[in-house]
Amino acid sequence: MNIKGEKEMTASREAVWRALNDPEVLRRCIPGCTLLEQVGPNELGATVSLAIGPVKAKFSGTVRLQDLVPPESYRLEGEGQGGIAGFAKGAANVRLVETERGTLLEYQADSAVGGKIAQLGSRLIESTARKLSDQFFTKFVAIVEGAGQNVT
Repeated sequence: MNIKGEKEMTASREAVWRALNDPEVLRRCIPGCTLLEQVGPNELGATVSLAIGPVKAKFSGTVRLQDLVPPESYRLEGEGQGGIAGFAKGAANVRLVETERGTLLEYQADSAVGGKIAQLGSRLIESTARKLSDQFFTKFVAIVEGAGQNVT
């Protein structure tokens, strides 16, 4: 499944870049994320609890930052295991473009799931993925623009 979009922010490209590389900011933005910590150079360990339709799972996995071109772009690759619920893996290319107002964040992500979750059907999985993506970027914009200092 492919999801792409963009968000414009009034923050500088450098400020957006710093936030995209800050594990605490990312943890606050990722829906259901209870743990996101640096485990190596450009690698984070994550624990995320999600419900997709009737299936609830706690995923543990890793996120790697690759092809870093500060403060312009990078690629995120991640995978997680959710026990009997199955697995999820995906990648996203993120690009920051300076604008008159601040910064345009462009993203394109691909993801795949397997196991019990995959049996739910592509429409439910895709709509959930789009909803989670929108929640992430809405919270991210709020935090970066300063309005989200108390966003949890």
